[in-house]
Amino acid sequence: MKPVVFNSTLLRDAHQSLAATRMSTAQMLPILDKLDAVGYGRLETWGGASIDAGLRFLKEFPFKRLDAIRAKTKTPHMMLMRGQNIVAYNQSPDDVVSAFATQAVKHGMNTIRIFDALNDPRNMKTAIEATKKAGGEAQGTICYTNSPVHTVEGFIKLGCTLAEMGVASICLKDMAGLVSPRAAYDIIKGLKDNVKVPIYFHTHETTGLGASSYLAAIDAGVDAVDVAIRPFSDGTAHPDHTRMMALLKGHPRRPNYDAKLIEEISAYEKGIYEELSKFTSHKNEVVNIDALRYEVPGGMLSNFRNQLKELKMEDKFEEVCAEIPYIREKLGWIPLVTPTSQIVGTQAAMNVKFGRWKQFIPGAMDIALGYFGQTPAPVDPEIRKLAAERAKKDPITCRPADLLKPRMDDLRKELKENNLPTDDEHCVIYAMFPQQVKELYFPPKEEPKPAPAPAAAPAPASAGTPAISARASVSGNVTNLSMTVNGVAHNVTVEELA
Repeated sequence: MKPVVFNSTLLRDAHQSLAATRMSTAQMLPILDKLDAVGYGRLETWGGASIDAGLRFLKEFPFKRLDAIRAKTKTPHMMLMRGQNIVAYNQSPDDVVSAFATQAVKHGMNTIRIFDALNDPRNMKTAIEATKKAGGEAQGTICYTNSPVHTVEGFIKLGCTLAEMGVASICLKDMAGLVSPRAAYDIIKGLKDNVKVPIYFHTHETTGLGASSYLAAIDAGVDAVDVAIRPFSDGTAHPDHTRMMALLKGHPRRPNYDAKLIEEISAYEKGIYEELSKFTSHKNEVVNIDALRYEVPGGMLSNFRNQLKELKMEDKFEEVCAEIPYIREKLGWIPLVTPTSQIVGTQAAMNVKFGRWKQFIPGAMDIALGYFGQTPAPVDPEIRKLAAERAKKDPITCRPADLLKPRMDDLRKELKENNLPTDDEHCVIYAMFPQQVKELYFPPKEEPKPAPAPAAAPAPASAGTPAISARASVSGNVTNLSMTVNGVAHNVTVEELA
């Protein structure tokens, strides 16, 4: 039997899942020769949140990272692309999507894993066609989730649709670690029986099911699975390479990878994990059964805790999580993966804080009105009506991108007006992250610090801990906060962006 192939997520999804996507190119370069020598089927090196985080926090232009890694590796590269959303939250017009895929392949990207948060094939079509035209491998993706309308047969049918669209391979993407071994076996077996292209499987160890589901998928004939390396493995990341090798001991499909190389890579990465310690959390490193109960990605749960703490709603964690299935149902049982996971999570917090749908955030309204695509089940009619009234726009049934005008010429003009490079690489990144591109080339000047305010009598607090109180008022999409820290008042305005 043909050995199963391992793909490595170390340089992208692994540190996105465990260290807030903060691994820099400089931290990656020293280990590339060893990682390249392992013989992985693919190295996932780009896409997802890495482009946003690298630009926003690490001040790295995304294509320069890809060029640097590509120059030092021979193993084929793989990236994650959110279909019509590319790597952003909002959809882009076809010319921008096509230009992005074309430039990614031009810079050495071999396989582009293309998904849509709603599993709407219409939102993957342009990216698939552009990738193929550029000479890359377009991988069609099935986002797994549990709901009354999602079935094994439905996932297999979607795989057949993607195969008919001409993808080079298909990936079952389980972003929350929800797929059981039985479901994994049935879906993979069904895909292998019905399509001719290779089948990949991607899952996380959030709920502790990942490795066992991989084993079941391997028995069903899956061609490749995604693994990570300690300490960037398990928890909200992916099943560990070494552990998978141990699970497959004696299995006829066990691959042959150099264990010593993996140990050396792991030893190096322990130092990087320590360097990124302020972005890591023990809660992300362990099995989280809450994800089974609420069916949300583990990373989303961990972010929830921090966000609710900042809102002084930490005591509402269970209530907010329990609100998520209700919102999913009302919005047509949508899967939870970027950007829908962030939208649903925010709406759940708003529902609990202000009352159901009192604060209807723009992203949730757009989902209800069809501007993200076709939902797996019909949106609740009353919710759709409310969204239309609040957003002051009508529902749509067409492919959302059909309503978007081409942008590349306008982007080039705007870049020129801002004294920025006008090549396609900068156009497509600027289309999604204009402010971050500007700040990369023209960092904002530090404003002079105001003179210290007269000493005020602090409110009672424990030593070294500021006393904080806050009041909030909400108007539309804007929340006005009046915060008092150690007796000094600060007015803050927070705007909810689409």
